Amino acid sequence: MALPTQGWGKTIILGVEMHGAPLTISSLEILHGKCVMGSLFGGVKPKQDIPILADKYLNKELELDKFITHEVGLKDINTAFDLLLQGKSLRCTIWMDK
Repeated sequence: MALPTQGWGKTIILGVEMHGAPLTISSLEILHGKCVMGSLFGGVKPKQDIPILADKYLNKELELDKFITHEVGLKDINTAFDLLLQGKSLRCTIWMDK
């Protein structure tokens, strides 16, 4: 994987290339101030951050419900995938008991 730009600035790598190909960057770019960093899960530290986010949600400080566009029962899970593939669903809750 080669970086697409030359010069100064910051390149943030999100995700992983399919086969884990090595990253190629010129040492001259590093000397000129280029910064390369990665981000896995947006930098969230699960053990530390998820309990905080859960508390914020339960205390109505974090509004996540408006991002759920559909709700289906487990028997209709294929419908949820179809809606997602058609671009009609942002987030779908799949209920195990419906």
